[in-house]
Amino acid sequence: MPTKKSSTEKATPKEETVTTTILPENGISSYFGEMVFGPRAQKQYLSAASQKAIEKAINEGLAVSREMSDGVAEGMKNWALDMGATHYTHWFQPLRGTTAEKHDSFFEPTGIDTGIEVFSGKSLTQQEPDASSFPNGGIRNTFEARGYSVWDPSSPAFIIEKANSRTLCIPTIFVSYTGEALDYKAPLLKTLAFVRKAATDVCKYFDEKVNDCSVSLGVEQEYFLVREDLFKMRPDLMYAGRTLIGHTPAKGQQLEDHYFGSIPTDVQAFMVDFEEKAHQLGIPLRTRHNEVAPGQFECAPQFESLNLAVDHNTLLMDVMEAVAQDHGLKVLLHEKPFKGINGSGKHNNWSLVTNTGVNLLSPGHTPAQNLQFLTFFINVIKAVHDHADLMRASIATAGNDHRLGANEAPPAIMSVFVGDTLEHVLNDFESNQTSSKGADNKGGAIQVPNIPEILIDNTDRNRTSPFAFTGNKFEFRAVGSSDNCASPMVVLNTIVADQLVKFKNKVDAKIKASKGVAKEEIIKQVLREELTSSKRILFGGNGYGDEWVKEAKKRGLNNVKNTAEALAFYMSPSSVDVFVKNGIYSHKELEARTEIRYESFNLRIQIEGRVLNELVQNFVIPAGIKYQKRLADNVQTLLNIGQSKSSVKAQMDIIAELSNHINKAYELNNQMTNERAKANKLADAHAKALLYNKKVKGLFDEIRESCDEIERLVDDADWVLPKYRELLSLS
Repeated sequence: MPTKKSSTEKATPKEETVTTTILPENGISSYFGEMVFGPRAQKQYLSAASQKAIEKAINEGLAVSREMSDGVAEGMKNWALDMGATHYTHWFQPLRGTTAEKHDSFFEPTGIDTGIEVFSGKSLTQQEPDASSFPNGGIRNTFEARGYSVWDPSSPAFIIEKANSRTLCIPTIFVSYTGEALDYKAPLLKTLAFVRKAATDVCKYFDEKVNDCSVSLGVEQEYFLVREDLFKMRPDLMYAGRTLIGHTPAKGQQLEDHYFGSIPTDVQAFMVDFEEKAHQLGIPLRTRHNEVAPGQFECAPQFESLNLAVDHNTLLMDVMEAVAQDHGLKVLLHEKPFKGINGSGKHNNWSLVTNTGVNLLSPGHTPAQNLQFLTFFINVIKAVHDHADLMRASIATAGNDHRLGANEAPPAIMSVFVGDTLEHVLNDFESNQTSSKGADNKGGAIQVPNIPEILIDNTDRNRTSPFAFTGNKFEFRAVGSSDNCASPMVVLNTIVADQLVKFKNKVDAKIKASKGVAKEEIIKQVLREELTSSKRILFGGNGYGDEWVKEAKKRGLNNVKNTAEALAFYMSPSSVDVFVKNGIYSHKELEARTEIRYESFNLRIQIEGRVLNELVQNFVIPAGIKYQKRLADNVQTLLNIGQSKSSVKAQMDIIAELSNHINKAYELNNQMTNERAKANKLADAHAKALLYNKKVKGLFDEIRESCDEIERLVDDADWVLPKYRELLSLS
């Protein structure tokens, strides 16, 4: 087994934490990807024919034959054994939000005391998990258990090390016995093939040399860190992922001193450790920093092919959570773990690139004259406009409901930000006029001695936009921090590819019907039509303001604030059409996935309700009564020794206030429990979600208000739950 190039001593909580990290020699490049069966390892362990088969699978979407897979399996096994692995697993992403794996040993006994390590092409390409035990939306009954995990050669195998044991992980799709996709990856791969072909076909208008396009993605991951010992003292964090009660601390993020601040020592030790493991797994992390809220941080990788980027982000979340335990920390990936401070998102930076190396969303120095850029730019805008509600549904989760529309996250209204410069370019293009506005650069020169000239971008950033153009890519900022990126990317890929196909059909029809008209002029005509019909989705102002809510309503843009209503858009006629017509989902698959998302929402609210019930009954009310009794005993003692009632007025007022909040918390808690019972009787998942959202979830904040007031009044000595001031403090 290769020796590790770095080591980290296990940290103990808080003040006892002593972490020593030994950085590898010669920089990250000396160990980057060493745990990945990528081109470098393949060259050493595979035949030229096997390497070519995998290369074609990645670049041309061709399947690796069963015969060739035997050779790949043998080489992969030898590499894994040389790396110290003893087991292998098909690593897939079922529709439950976390990855799945079942470990099998390479070892096979050949006698009473002998054995060999074997791994066949069949074992590589296909395994059989229980399809009825994963979320399936009713596709599989309990007695219909057969399902298949099937190797995805476009995403390289890798080795995970846990508890001094190494396991070969093989990325796979997961499908039912009857062929329906039961995971995130299978439909994602379909959309990638769809958008690659659609984009390539349109590129032929401008460059015949283009024979392929790829989709790239960069995922910025926000997260919180808390001490693990405190985490285990909070049932709400443990089981719901967020604090269901908790009084706002005196100092939160008011001073805005955490963002880009000095990274705490313990946190940096954790970052260095998980970054090293991520780099060994080929995850190209480059950025780390403090985020806005106390205890909140962010990491970001370099852009990768979209399928690999999604796999890497999913893997990264697992790595972060595992490494945090070694440092006495806990990673919180919930979108809103703490009330009153910023929540966390996962910004998906999406772009298209040709095989000739051209970024199709790069405007260049003269975007007004860059017809190829305008073609893809306008078609993406048109796609988002026509399917804005589906985009909203793609990021709808119980956790994201707490974040969307708050004062740190994009609103629930889908809009597109392009910046002043490009907005002027689009206006001029639509009206077929030329003005100087498109070339204006509002950036000012800085007049400071010894400071070099600033290169001003042609557009500012807009943090309040859910879907923003940021120089040479679109950034879908509304994705939740715990979500699988595949969900919104399946939607974005599908609607953009569908729009590109429609665009090309229109252009081709006009070319055929318009003899003697230049191709470029016809392309411009069609683009102007698409822009005119979709420009209401463009918005460059403050997405947090009430003015935008009113303006969006005038424009006819929906403002769907909750998941229970948003998920219905998956089954709208336009959504069904775009998915089924293009072979991304069958109608049955789409129904099943929508059902699963409703079920996930219901279960999460149900769990939160149960945990909140426990907190109120077992922690909050007992703490309030205990302190109340201490005060009452004190009052009685003072009165017994002759003190006047006026001298104990403060204690009496606190007792009365506590009684009021205790009674209110108790009554609301019972009401919430009863409403949950009513919702649970409903068989229809959509109807149940609507009732949970309206009658159950709505009571959470009311219960919390009383609980937080009890926390504010009760003596610290009687309050056993860690408070915000402790949870948000990291050394």
